[in-house]
Amino acid sequence: MPPKSYNTKARRYILEYFLENRDITVSAADILSYLEKKGEKISLTTVYRYLNKLSDEKKVISFSEGTGGKTVYQFVELNNSCDGHLHMQCVKCGKLIHLDCGFMNELKSHIEEKHGFSLNCSGSILYGVCNDCK
Repeated sequence: MPPKSYNTKARRYILEYFLENRDITVSAADILSYLEKKGEKISLTTVYRYLNKLSDEKKVISFSEGTGGKTVYQFVELNNSCDGHLHMQCVKCGKLIHLDCGFMNELKSHIEEKHGFSLNCSGSILYGVCNDCK
């Protein structure tokens, strides 16, 4: 196990990276590349271990890109739960938009009432093209 100060520094850099990229999803490889540029010697396994910890703490959410795609992560702003709404991601720039408007309540109610299905939004993404990339 790496020394505590080393581990803490790497963790601080990982959180810094998430804050700098809060509007897009990032992969473990993206994070590892960032750490290497900062001069940190850390294994991909350690990055995944910390991502799992952040996910358990609900500080990041994970998504699978497409069917069988790689897992990507996004930082969750304080007091912003992503379990109750869907997400939209631009396939061109990677921007992730939280669909946390009143429409979600209508959609959930409709699906429950008309189809007898309870919607689980955690980790759900709709893919398309954002206004900036159109």
